[in-house]
Amino acid sequence: MADRRGHVVVIGDALIDEIHDEAGVRDVVGGAALNVAVGLARLGVPTTLVAMVAEDEDGATVRAFLGRFGVRLVATPAPRGTARAIATKSDGEARYDFNDAAVHRSIDFTGAARDALDAAPLVVVSCYPFDHDDLTDALLDAVEDPADRLVVDPNPRPALLSDVAAFVRNVDRVASAVRLVKLGDEDAALLYGTELDDAARRLQQDGARLVLATAGGRGASLHLPDGRLDAPVAELPGPIVDTIGAGDATLAALTDALLRADREDGGDALFWEGALQNAMIIAAATCRSEGPLLQLP
Repeated sequence: MADRRGHVVVIGDALIDEIHDEAGVRDVVGGAALNVAVGLARLGVPTTLVAMVAEDEDGATVRAFLGRFGVRLVATPAPRGTARAIATKSDGEARYDFNDAAVHRSIDFTGAARDALDAAPLVVVSCYPFDHDDLTDALLDAVEDPADRLVVDPNPRPALLSDVAAFVRNVDRVASAVRLVKLGDEDAALLYGTELDDAARRLQQDGARLVLATAGGRGASLHLPDGRLDAPVAELPGPIVDTIGAGDATLAALTDALLRADREDGGDALFWEGALQNAMIIAAATCRSEGPLLQLP
């Protein structure tokens, strides 16, 4: 798509997924934040990714991949090298283990990263180390007007969590000043020990203007200030290959909708109903292709 509707900065992880499955072992570029950034680019949105990427072989692979899709990379210091995840797949699902670089991930918000943030109408954060108070403080200090500009997917990974209580505390703190929070059903169970709807209401009560709640095969809901919209999983031809990247594709589509809402002076219930249905179609298409790359039907 050629339509350029604004600029988005995505903050978070960029890594190499070392996939082990029935076909053997192979490397694939991944990371939740990277998936969202590439997804936005495939939707025609100019996008910058701020992530830890080292000057090593894996880093060169990440840079080349982003270059294919026109995503600008602002690489922050990566003293332990580029992050890598070992993904063991079974029945379309994956179990992850992470290297030292991924476990000790952080973002430096100075220099080019801060310049990119200041220029972007929307900032998306995914798979950020919210279990560290200082890194959460740094994020909130770096993003001005978060209630209008900040979109957050906590995307907790059990193998990366050093302090669940701190992660929850900081997610709640950030949610009090953001435009949209995304939460999955597994995230709700891991972080809050509750059903997804209860966790979504909690985040909305904390102050999040919009909450996108994704429930896998049960579809998704969008909690608005004055109501709630529900959408089932979209029915598309062909079998489901895997579900990796479906949540990231959904978030990319809703972020694109936020840009359109600002540009078109939209944002009523009818607009968001269409946006949520479109996001579910994109997620369904993504599930019909191997890997996390956003797919258009």
